[in-house]
Amino acid sequence: MVQKPAFLISIDTEGDNLWINTKNISTHNANYLGRFQQLCEQYGFKPTYLTNYEMAVSPDYVAFAKEVIAGKQGEIGMHLHAWNSPPSFTLTNDDDRYKPYLIEYPAEVMREKVIAMTHLLEDAFSIKMVSHRAGRWAFNEQYAQLLHEFGYQVDCSVTPYVDWSGVKGNPNGEGGTNYSRFPDGAYFMDLNDISKPGTSGLLQVPMSTRLKYGSLQNSFKQFYDGLRGKKRPPSTRWLRPKGNNVEEMKHVAQQCLNEGKNYVEFMLHSSEFMPGGSPTFKDEASIEQLYRDLEELFEWLSERTQGMTMAEFYQSEVKIKG
Repeated sequence: MVQKPAFLISIDTEGDNLWINTKNISTHNANYLGRFQQLCEQYGFKPTYLTNYEMAVSPDYVAFAKEVIAGKQGEIGMHLHAWNSPPSFTLTNDDDRYKPYLIEYPAEVMREKVIAMTHLLEDAFSIKMVSHRAGRWAFNEQYAQLLHEFGYQVDCSVTPYVDWSGVKGNPNGEGGTNYSRFPDGAYFMDLNDISKPGTSGLLQVPMSTRLKYGSLQNSFKQFYDGLRGKKRPPSTRWLRPKGNNVEEMKHVAQQCLNEGKNYVEFMLHSSEFMPGGSPTFKDEASIEQLYRDLEELFEWLSERTQGMTMAEFYQSEVKIKG
């Protein structure tokens, strides 16, 4: 029997509406995750909740996550927002405003923050952390080497075709990571050049993103924008809800499957399941539309894929690697 491709659900599990609220962070969205978990279980899918600091110290979230772990219905991984994860270190004149990337901090501070978050999560849930996503998608070789050192097996920070270098963390920094020339399928990483496959044990599982237009159309658009003095990255579609975009999500997934990819990867923030928890889903009506989209997408994917956590997908890749 031919094994179906994996459906990987990655949830950036973090405080309420961090797009606006960065100083007095609440974690009410923890109480809205049960509905999503039930939907996943209905279709045999297993989310990976990539968890940041404020959620790791939220009693409501910890109780929810422990139930998921006990039932073997999902995975808890690490998500690190450098500006508010201990140990504290002031990088700019307003870190809450600028939300600097972990890769912008001194090497020893990076290391201390990775150690602190790893220990916090492992102590809270009594399990080894093996999966990770960088805060604000910012990743580099030093970060990858730290993850490898501390026993992580999977990273899912790469967003193929997307260039984040124009998005600032530290206003005096160089911006985020440029993923425009990274692979768009899973690969064991070269820890000295994370854009290339290598021999390390750290598996990169890039997000399912695809170009919105063909390469020729994108080249023309970028050339035309250049003439107008604008610099834009190629337009991309993501396997990510944004309201009434279920057909777009299906299209991205179908492209990946048509290319022979052995997984498709979905993402959302935990706060997006709560009315008013994000700029995208502002009220109960938009949340109900989100769930209608999710039910249609999950029904469609259940016929074409099988649910796995990031850790389970890693094990399947190790077997293939031999």
